[in-house]
Amino acid sequence: MEIFGIPLQAFLGQLMLGLVNGSFYAMLSLGLAVIFGLLGIVNFAHGALYMIGAYVAWASLEYLGLNYWVALVVAPLVVGALGAVLERLLLKPLYRIDPIYGLLLTFGLALIAEGLFRNQFGVSGQQYPVPDALQGATNLGFMVLPNYRAWVVVASLGVCLTTWYLIEKTKLGATLRAGTENPLLVQAFGINVPVMVTLTYAGGAALAAIAGVLAAPVIQITPLMGSNLIIIVFAVVVIGGMGSILGSIITGVVLGLVEGLTKVFYPEASNIVVFVIMAIVLMVRPAGLFGKEAR
Repeated sequence: MEIFGIPLQAFLGQLMLGLVNGSFYAMLSLGLAVIFGLLGIVNFAHGALYMIGAYVAWASLEYLGLNYWVALVVAPLVVGALGAVLERLLLKPLYRIDPIYGLLLTFGLALIAEGLFRNQFGVSGQQYPVPDALQGATNLGFMVLPNYRAWVVVASLGVCLTTWYLIEKTKLGATLRAGTENPLLVQAFGINVPVMVTLTYAGGAALAAIAGVLAAPVIQITPLMGSNLIIIVFAVVVIGGMGSILGSIITGVVLGLVEGLTKVFYPEASNIVVFVIMAIVLMVRPAGLFGKEAR
């Protein structure tokens, strides 16, 4: 059976690859949206935090013998703690001045992190094995689906939807949003707003680390893995709407699928289709598909 002249198995396989890529886009854009939506920081270091999360998983296995499941807990804690230190020492003094300084600072931090890891590990890349419980594949009849790729999709969407629910539907999320919109009022109720802001940035960094651990068995771990992906992720956030958490999740998954389908029908355009869509969306709706228009 064929679809538009493409064998069904090849079509569905490429669609599945697009869904996996979309899951990574959703995870990374979620962390960016959380940090920008709640703190107003354009965090260009997000790709570096994603890369560090993958390296923490690899180093945990290589030097400490900690398996993949432990790394899923350890890496977000380590990278989240690093994010908290960066926020307290470097980003906090920049909140009351032009946001461009925060963007330039985080861009510089990303370059520093990339340089340090290139000097330490080179650029050839490290391999991370698929965990034993997720090895193999499942025959769905119309295609053979690798178990680990199915896990990536399920885990990514689970983390994304849980984060969205916590921020948008719980008292904790309401407190976070109130603390960023009117910190003096929230502090009057006895809530330590500076600590809450630090934990929010650390949470966004931890989301990037989780994405890095999930990506480790799928791609080679290199110092460039974050910089190669972050531009696409920023495009996803812009299309979804800066600061829109649900918009980032939906847009990330959909654009991953669109990119996968483009590789089937017009491979030459697969590297630019996301940016073409971004340009069209910005012309029609500058705030993004799910963003709020400025008044």
